[in-house]
Parts: sequence; structure tokens; C-alpha cells
Amino acid sequence: GQVRYSVPEEAKAGTVVGRLAQDLGLEAGEPEARRLRLVAQGRRASVEVSGASGALVVSSRLDREELCGKSAPCALRLEVLVERPLRVFHVELEVTDINDNAPLFPAARKNLSIAELSLPGSRFPLEGASDADVGANAQLSYTLSPSEHFGLEVKAKDETKMLLLLELKKSLDRETMPVHRLVLTASDGGRPSLTGTMELVISVLDANDNAPQFNQSVYKVKVVEGSELGTLLIKLTATDLDEGINSDIIYSFSRRVAAQVKEMFSIDENKGEIRLQGKLDYEEMDSYEITIEARDKGSPPLSGHCKVLVEVLDVNDNAPEVWVTSLSVPVPEDAAVGTVVALLSVSDRDSGANGRVRCAVRPAAPFGLVARLAGSYSLVLREALDRERVSEYEVEVRAEDGGAPPLRASRGVRVPVSDVNDNAPAFAQAVYTVLARENNAAGAELARLWARDPDEAGNGRVSYSVAEGGVGGAASGGGWRAASSYVSVDAESGRLWALQPLDYEEVQVLQFEVRAVDAGEPPLCGNATVQLFVVDENDNAPALLPPAGVGPGPGAAVSAASAAGPGPGAGAVSGALWAWAAWGAPAGQVVAKIRAVDADSGYNAWLRYELWEPRGKGAFRVGLYSGEVSTARALEEADGPRQRLVIVVRDHGEPARSATATLSVSLGEGAEAALAAAGSSSSSSSAGAESGASSSSSSTNVWLVVAICAVSSVFLLAVVLYGACRW
Repeated sequence: GQVRYSVPEEAKAGTVVGRLAQDLGLEAGEPEARRLRLVAQGRRASVEVSGASGALVVSSRLDREELCGKSAPCALRLEVLVERPLRVFHVELEVTDINDNAPLFPAARKNLSIAELSLPGSRFPLEGASDADVGANAQLSYTLSPSEHFGLEVKAKDETKMLLLLELKKSLDRETMPVHRLVLTASDGGRPSLTGTMELVISVLDANDNAPQFNQSVYKVKVVEGSELGTLLIKLTATDLDEGINSDIIYSFSRRVAAQVKEMFSIDENKGEIRLQGKLDYEEMDSYEITIEARDKGSPPLSGHCKVLVEVLDVNDNAPEVWVTSLSVPVPEDAAVGTVVALLSVSDRDSGANGRVRCAVRPAAPFGLVARLAGSYSLVLREALDRERVSEYEVEVRAEDGGAPPLRASRGVRVPVSDVNDNAPAFAQAVYTVLARENNAAGAELARLWARDPDEAGNGRVSYSVAEGGVGGAASGGGWRAASSYVSVDAESGRLWALQPLDYEEVQVLQFEVRAVDAGEPPLCGNATVQLFVVDENDNAPALLPPAGVGPGPGAAVSAASAAGPGPGAGAVSGALWAWAAWGAPAGQVVAKIRAVDADSGYNAWLRYELWEPRGKGAFRVGLYSGEVSTARALEEADGPRQRLVIVVRDHGEPARSATATLSVSLGEGAEAALAAAGSSSSSSSAGAESGASSSSSSTNVWLVVAICAVSSVFLLAVVLYGACRW
């Protein structure tokens, strides 16, 4: 419903009009908390809502005449808004009139010319005064200063206007008194009464004693707004009983006709035709009152007057207008259905069916219109929102009037949708496979991880961390170590980097989880598994092993030769590698065996043995992969009592790494060689043991080749899978 108040015009600023908050049912403190306020309308209301008390008070000068003119009653329609929840109330404020305007005549002085032959009882129209007030304050009464020749006659033209006539009571004599000066006083009905005066200067004319007369005192004309210029409205005719030049009539607008009327209409001074010369607009002015004067050419000229009332008929020439009076944006994407987004005001300056407006909203979803009062609508939410699907809506409110043809207007409303944290970060892959070479530099970038969060701002800002995972057992030295001791992830960029150089011999595979957490409230998270494969580098040189059954030697190993019967043997004395061979030993006789290992894997751990010295065709050779030192030909006494062999052990890495072993081979008779071999039996194997060691070494080489092929195959498969995943 509506709340109605009244306040007299000219009330002082701060005057309390009414206890608005109490009348609206608000509790103490609610007006300020819920932002009770007025919505600005098309014209200044001069009132405001007191924030603390919620009272409606006068804020500036209230002038009823300025606000409403002559309209009565003067009612201002106000809209009051409160928030949380948003509601609108309608308040009607009536500004009552006080007698603050005195009657005002069109001019302070009016000159009249009256023929001296005018008969007693003749009446001459006078223009009355106007009072900007209304009601009793605008009810005017007139008095004329005492005169034996003139009197004042007042007639009611209609309910609001009065006709003033100056009546001649006694014949005039120009020779006795050529000029009469009278004072016309207008008094209003206010208390106290206010007055206005106008001086009448009446000149008595001689001779031409008949004024032109119209057949009607008031003419009424109807014309459609927007009519073409030059349209004939009416043709006036006045008659003059005089003859000759005294009966020739000239038509014109009265001197008191407003300039606006003269710009809108024209009159033919000879024919009395009134035509349209301006563009009529019903919304600016729906009627015109024109005073026409018919003046003869006598000397002095006499005139007659009439009024033409022009009524302007409305056509549908104004499109509807749409205003957004309140807008609550952005709208959270989890806003409930029915939430009020905006308040709209719709109007049409036309009248009747031309001013009746229908409204619709495009697109039809997710918003809709709800009519509140005439010309007022609420834009409400009809469906749930999803900012990740549509982050902003351009809503068009269309209005169409009931004219024929109808006119349309629209108003665009931009409704942004604010984000809520309803999406967890998601990695592009559930499992990431990363290859890293060992001995990488600390701080080297291993990979870049990225998780997408479609939310915005803090809700979409992702931070990364290593969640869990590690390596344990023999690979890490017998204990469990967390993945965070090997790698770290940049919290902002998701860059995965190494905290320390990786050692393939310590860690071959590192599996851990990376967590992505957004900055929403509450925060949401997503996980991805990272499998980090350490690729072996050739960073370990071959290491020579001591002879079987003997403590470590000086950087090399020699396996024992047969200790039973004459034949070659092997041993270590005073840190030197030595072996024995008998003269006449056939080609292919194994003299010694060099044993070495490499901590790397694959090709990097595949060893080959080369005879470095002596070069060329010597008496001995070494097995390329077995490390067995054997005779290249039958030994002769010419070969001397001792042979010094330098053997290089290399791996297949890139670049290759190597170790060097020096072997001294003593040559002698078969019995001497057997005794020497028997003398070293405490630190060497028997002949049968050597045969078994030789067989075991051959078997080890076979398995080493198989292991190398298997590791190579796994490496190639890992590279192919990694490339496929990246693709």
C-alpha cells in the first residue's frame, strides 16, 4: 500500500513530515542498517530521509507553485528503498498551499480608448489578475476606485475564471474630461488577504463610436498534434456597424498573448484565418488560449475581442522510456532463484492506450520481470547461474506501448556474475612421467606441472606443493627418504626442480604426488602423480677386484692358475700382480684372469679388456669381455724369463672410463712353474676351483650381456612412452 503525508509549502528545512520508518514497520536502528533512502524521481522532491531516526524531513525549500503549478492537489509520488532484503515502498506527499502569492495583473498600467459616443451601459473587457496559489488562496475579488462614469462588473466565465467588464454608467464628455484614471484592485481569499493593483488610463475618443463585434465571445477548436504547418484552424469574422473606413477591420493577436502562442500560430490580418506555423506537441502543452482583437480603421480605431481555445489531441508519437532505478551487481553465481537484481521504472508520455506499456526481457533466461506497481518492475533471477559458463549477461528490457502502430524502446542492463569457489584445480594429466639425468645440477628444472582452475581471482589462484612419496630400502642406502628431500615444486609456477644432484646408483625411480590447492574459502585441491626416472650417466670408472681368495691388491685382480701339476698360476706378492707360465705351454693356455666391476648400469657397466703393452704380436692376449689372460702362441725360451703386461679395462659409456692393471708373468720350466704355483696355494684356488671360476666368469658375462639388452629395451620403451604422453 501507500503511506500518505502532507506538509505546507515553504516549510523550514528540517521540518519533520512524518515518522516514515515507524509507519513502514521498521524497528529502531533498522533505517540506518538497511539504508532506508528515497529513490530520485524526475523532479526534485525537496525532502529526505533522516538516517538515524528514519523520519521524513524537509531538506530544501518547498514551493508548491514550482512543483505542481496550478494543479491541485499537489501530490508528490516518492519511492522508498530498504535493503537486506531489498524492498520498495510508495509514499505520497501532498504539499498544501499557503497564501504566499499576491494577485498579479499582466501589466501595472492599461490604456483604454473609449469613444465619447459610447452609450451608458457599454461594457469593455478587462484582463483579470492571476494568482499562483490554488483553492481559496486563488479566489479573487475585484474593486474599482470610485468613479461617477465607470463601474466594474464581474461575471463567472467558468468554474475557475472570471470575466471583468468595465461598465460605462454615465455618458462621456471628452471636452470636460479627456482622460479618466482608475485603480483596479484584486484581492485573494487568503488570510490575511493579499492584493494587487493595475492602473486604468481611459482615453475618451471622439467620433468613431462603434467597435467591431464577434458573433461569439469564445471559439473552440480541436487539432491533432503533429499536424502539418499551415493547417487552417479557424476563420474568424467580426462586424462593425460603422461605415467607410471605420468599418474596415484588422485582425491580430492581443498584445497580452504570450510569445509562445505567437510562435505556434499565425493570423491573417485581413481574412481572420488562424493557421498553424509551429509543431504541436501534446506532451508539452495540451491546450492554448488565444485572445483575438478585431480593430477598425477609424480614428481613433475601435476594437472587439474574442477568445479561441485550441485543444490538442494526442497521437502515439512518444516511445516508452525505461530507467534503471536500482541495480545490485555483481550477482554471486550461487544466488538463490528469485533474487532481485534491479528495479526498473517504465513510462510513456502519451495518454490513454498510447501510454499503456508492456514489458519483456531478452534473453528470457535466466532473468525475468515481475510487475510491482504501475510502471514499476523488478528484474529477478529465474534460473541458477554458473560463472564458468557465462561470466556476464547483457540483459535487454523491451517496452512496447499500446498505440497503433506501437512504439518500442529498450534498455540494456549489464549483469556481471561474481565467482564462488566451486571448482577444484585439475591437472592436465593424472600421471606425469619425467626423465632426469643423474648428476644434474641442484636447482635444475625437471618439468613444469600445470593445474587448471576455472574460478577467478583468489578462487582460481593455484599453489603447488609436494604432497607425499619418496624412496626407501637399499636404493636409498637402507632408509626411507621423502621425495621432498630430492625435489621441490614452485608454489606459483608449478616448476619442478631438483634440490640436489640425483645419483642413479642411489635412486632409480622416484614416485610422489603433487598437490594443487586454490586460494578459495574453503580451499579446494587436486592431485597428480609424478614418476621421476633417473637416467644413468657414465660417472663411475671400472674398479679392479682382488684375486679370488686373496685380499685386495693394488688396483687389480688376478685369478689363480692351476695349482696342480705344471701349469700357469697367478698371485699377488708385495702389491704386484704376477703369474707363472711354463715354457712350451700351448696357445690358448689361461695364465691369469683380470676381474673388475662398474657401479653404473647398462652400457655404462659393460666392460671390455684390452692389452695395452706390449703392443703388436706378443706372446699373450686378453679376452675382450672375459678378462682372461692366455697364451697367444706356444711359449719359447726366447720369450725371456719374465713378461710385463699392461691391461686396460674400459666401459662402454660416453665418454668411456677406464682402469689399468699391470701383470708380471714369470716364465720357467714346467716343474718350476708347478712349484711356484704350489707355493701360492695358500692364496689361490686349486685347478678345479679355477676351472669352476672360469666357467662362472663365462656365465657371468652371458648374464651381463642379457642384463644390458634388457636395460636398453626398458630405456627405449620408457622414452617411447614419455614421447607418446607428451604428444
